[in-house]
Amino acid sequence: MSAAPAEDLVKRWESEQARLRQEVVEEDTEDWQRSADFSGLERVGGVDLSFIKGDDVNACAQLVVLSYPDLEVVFVDGNGLFHYREFGLACHLGVLSGLPCVGVAKNLLQVQGVYKNDEHQSQIAALQKGGDSFPLTAASGKVLGKALRSSDKSSKPVYVSIGHKISVDTAVRLTHTCCRYRVPEPIRQADCRSREYLRIHFPAADT
Repeated sequence: MSAAPAEDLVKRWESEQARLRQEVVEEDTEDWQRSADFSGLERVGGVDLSFIKGDDVNACAQLVVLSYPDLEVVFVDGNGLFHYREFGLACHLGVLSGLPCVGVAKNLLQVQGVYKNDEHQSQIAALQKGGDSFPLTAASGKVLGKALRSSDKSSKPVYVSIGHKISVDTAVRLTHTCCRYRVPEPIRQADCRSREYLRIHFPAADT
């Protein structure tokens, strides 16, 4: 394993996050976002990063775009505003690309007063059907995202947060409509393809 990054490098990364965080747009910006059935949305992308256990050098980033002629929104396997510094991977990609982005995480990031405790578990148990959700509220009172039961078949929620240029309610609604299974189909396809790439090019690796 390589050594941890130098402290000055970490501080530069955090400073860059703080700078870009000021550019995140937390509201709907596109006409299709205001439509009940997302009329006008033509293409949906999914981004996933796959890592090799014990390998600090090699990884695979995958973008999958499903259907239609123009890329209009990207799902990211990770968090957006629901992050230590309110600037996760979905925000970073959104600000740099200028595209609406949605963060969809499979595991709860325990941050800003949101914990995986008995109250959280009881809220999950209360999600009765696909589309049901509850807010992930920071100690400050700000809603950083929502836990969503993405399909009737999956009792485990996903954690949806704003990446860029989309509101949290629209992000949740769009995530639900793009789920055949637990995670949105663009992310699921990106994950499958990135893991396949690593299997082919790093056959001895444990992904």
